[in-house]
Amino acid sequence: MELGMIGLGKMGANMAQRLVRGGHRVVGFDPGAEARMRVEQFGAEPVDSLQAMVAALAAPRAVWMMVPAGDITGGTVDALLSLLSAGDTIIDGGNSNYKNTMDRAKAAADKGLHYVDSGTSGGVWGLEQGYSLMIGGDADAVERLRPVFETLAPGKDRGWGRVGPAGSGHFTKMIHNGIEYGMMQAYAEGFSILEHKKEFGLDLHQVAEIWRHGSVVRSWLLDLTAEALGENPTLDGIAPFVPDSGEGRWTVAEAIDLDVPAPVITLSLIERLRSRDADSFTDKLLSTMRNGFGGHAVKKEL
Repeated sequence: MELGMIGLGKMGANMAQRLVRGGHRVVGFDPGAEARMRVEQFGAEPVDSLQAMVAALAAPRAVWMMVPAGDITGGTVDALLSLLSAGDTIIDGGNSNYKNTMDRAKAAADKGLHYVDSGTSGGVWGLEQGYSLMIGGDADAVERLRPVFETLAPGKDRGWGRVGPAGSGHFTKMIHNGIEYGMMQAYAEGFSILEHKKEFGLDLHQVAEIWRHGSVVRSWLLDLTAEALGENPTLDGIAPFVPDSGEGRWTVAEAIDLDVPAPVITLSLIERLRSRDADSFTDKLLSTMRNGFGGHAVKKEL
């Protein structure tokens, strides 16, 4: 099968490479010339414009986007709506907000196009191990793309599936990322407690390796944690600053809208926000209040 690929950053390029390995023809576009040159080395066919990509594909076309959520995705979809023909399919493999996806799917349907959203997990490891694909969209459109999904997934019959109509793939991936926030926070807190128990002199890398085999807390996240602790046991040179991609925020907002209690995911998001406040007004005010009502000492800045 042939496929257009928009966005040849690390993940997009790796997905294109996996598809080429699987026998698919990939026509790739990225505004960066260097990105286009990289994918040419493994057999993808780079082009320098969306128009050239569409012209290089036979109808009915399928075009997969791996671009950042937000304005870039919206602008790319708008451009494709003017270039593609009825019967063609747009696949959004990024982390778009599912509400935006539903709107874009309607705009595509109004022009006779199919819109498929594929929540995609796997990161830099997906090239070799395959990607987890949570897919939303019309059943017939998804079925036509089955060879692509089977090639990208860890196996033909595992790690991927159509979960519902347009928007459901990105919704499922949003919740997936919210769960990920909570799992990461639990690991980080647990290892921090271990690290602070100085009297035992625990080797955190050793503990992580023990837990990786047979333990109920074993996971790919623990594998990555063990690797990181083996390379840098004291995490020297790493700032305590944790970004977020936005999906944790969307998950918490959705939980509130649905009246679903999600304290672990919510607190893990708050902890990420807290990690960025190097000069916390909140903590300064707390210290001031303690001093005001109890005469407790206030620690001064150096």
